Amino acid sequence: MPAGSQRHDRNDVVYDSLIVGAGPAGLVAATYLARFRRSVLLLDAGGSRARRIPETHNCPGFPDGIGGDDLLDRLRAQARGVGVPVCADSATCIHRDGAAFRVKGELAVYRARTVIAATGIVDRLPEWDGVEKAIESGIVRLCPVCDAYEAGDQRIAVFGRGKDCVSHAAFLRTWSRSVTAIHAPDDEPGEAHRALAGKLAIDVLAAHETDGRLDADGFRIERDGGETQRFDVVYVALGAAARTTLFDSLQPDSDANGELRIDAKGRTSIEGVYAIGDAVSALNQLSVAFGHAAVAASAIHQALPRNPL
Repeated sequence: MPAGSQRHDRNDVVYDSLIVGAGPAGLVAATYLARFRRSVLLLDAGGSRARRIPETHNCPGFPDGIGGDDLLDRLRAQARGVGVPVCADSATCIHRDGAAFRVKGELAVYRARTVIAATGIVDRLPEWDGVEKAIESGIVRLCPVCDAYEAGDQRIAVFGRGKDCVSHAAFLRTWSRSVTAIHAPDDEPGEAHRALAGKLAIDVLAAHETDGRLDADGFRIERDGGETQRFDVVYVALGAAARTTLFDSLQPDSDANGELRIDAKGRTSIEGVYAIGDAVSALNQLSVAFGHAAVAASAIHQALPRNPL
């Protein structure tokens, strides 16, 4: 059970806002709303993507870097400091309930005037032995925007779909002269992407997922004929799945990947439902998540009836 979590079985309570997801975006939004003296409940299923960050130097305010678990602990402490209740529960469905919303969890049912989707995304990973440990050590990486600076001048591989792995590899050429795009044999990059790879001196090779191996020194691909090619780090470009199916019953506008579309105030196409962080069609960055949270929480506070002392 996440630190500071509580059970909330009072189905008669109607919160000003229910936040689904206790990653960086959800925690910041909860803190803002509590500081606005709004009644708020944070549902934490314990699956924040930020837990996978071994150490980031791309989070504002931490020039020496910070790990994902440490960052979450700090954000939880800040939320607890202003009285945010956290419930260790996983939301399973949501419906309109008059002027409010009814959210069913595995432990209880919750009601709120507004709902914030802070549910994030789930990265698609190759089925390599030890992939989770390799993420922790920084050998397998998921976000070149986040940490390509730290991978500078290393031997970099990008494993993914044909055109996607070449596009990622092209992005990474800013930091390294040695970048190789690896795609499945049945998912060839098109002519335009091959031309791009040639222009940027990116090696392109085809390999099955089962040809990849992780060890303490990096990543290697077994080539035909027994040749082994080694890399210091490998970026995975297999995409991610949005955790937004909870909201399908409300039919909000979303992109082809299921990520929710929002306006300048964080509002989805469903009145009373807001979305922040990686659940939104946007740049998946901590700084963006913090900004989404601040904007949406402020908009909710302004939209709700005034709450003078």
